[in-house]
Amino acid sequence: MASKTVALDAEAYELLRRQKKADESFSDAVKRLARPHKPLSSFAGMWRDLSRKERRDLDRVYAELHEADRRHTEEIRTKWSRK
Repeated sequence: MASKTVALDAEAYELLRRQKKADESFSDAVKRLARPHKPLSSFAGMWRDLSRKERRDLDRVYAELHEADRRHTEEIRTKWSRK
């Protein structure tokens, strides 16, 4: 495979190194990070085929995660307010 050499200053290299996953090359990291993202609108309607039970299950899981996040945030707030 053909390759090109790219010069990065130390800051750019460090930013890229932090974003690179352990099992990927720098080339793979650049491709992953530079690839255009899908617009949010492309996900519209993707759950329309779910059954009512599946939607209820998703709603329940979302509510549980939301509550866990709220409790965790409150714990952090309480911990920091004591300092």
